[in-house]
Amino acid sequence: MARRVKVLVADDDPNVLLMTSMILESGGYRVLEAATGKECLESVRLHRPDIVLLDVILPDMSGVDVCCRIKHDEASRRTLVMLVSGVRVSPEYQAEGLDGGADAYIVKPLTSRELLARVQSMVRIKLAEDKLLQKEKEQEKLIEKLREALAEVKTLKGLIPICAWCKNIRDDKGYWERLEAYISKHTDAVFTHSICPTCLEKHQEEIRQLLVEDFQR
Repeated sequence: MARRVKVLVADDDPNVLLMTSMILESGGYRVLEAATGKECLESVRLHRPDIVLLDVILPDMSGVDVCCRIKHDEASRRTLVMLVSGVRVSPEYQAEGLDGGADAYIVKPLTSRELLARVQSMVRIKLAEDKLLQKEKEQEKLIEKLREALAEVKTLKGLIPICAWCKNIRDDKGYWERLEAYISKHTDAVFTHSICPTCLEKHQEEIRQLLVEDFQR
């Protein structure tokens, strides 16, 4: 990402919150902080972080519930959530968190290097998702352009005034023009000239004379 990745850290332990923020800032991330589930949800709504590092146990609600709310909100569902816990570490708890929509479940304690590595792995996922989303948007724009082009495809419909004698057609502005010109203007048809058997028999002498004159030039 060209911009700095925003990571929201939600933890009710001020020491853990400070230490985690310092480690992430040393890794070049822009860090936001929250001490409760309510603060976390409000920060997600206001700041749209790329990643949320979310403690499983918060004073007002569980991290799993916070995660579920983030993932069920259309505006924030693409935010990556990493649940963190040093207490609820059993496979059952981890499965519950992942079932709740979490993108990862981290068991504490972990080193600074491991924390940065975990977050960086989420960044790679975020980058891949952003690229995929961008391609989808480009495809949607292309499809919309194709739809607009199809809507503008020239078609002939309705009553068309045509001269019974010379076969010229009157356009919407009242001007008369040749049949070929009118159809070419209003459709994608391309004309080539030929002679039907009836006209060939009727005008064969005239046609022969034209061919002779053309040959003599």
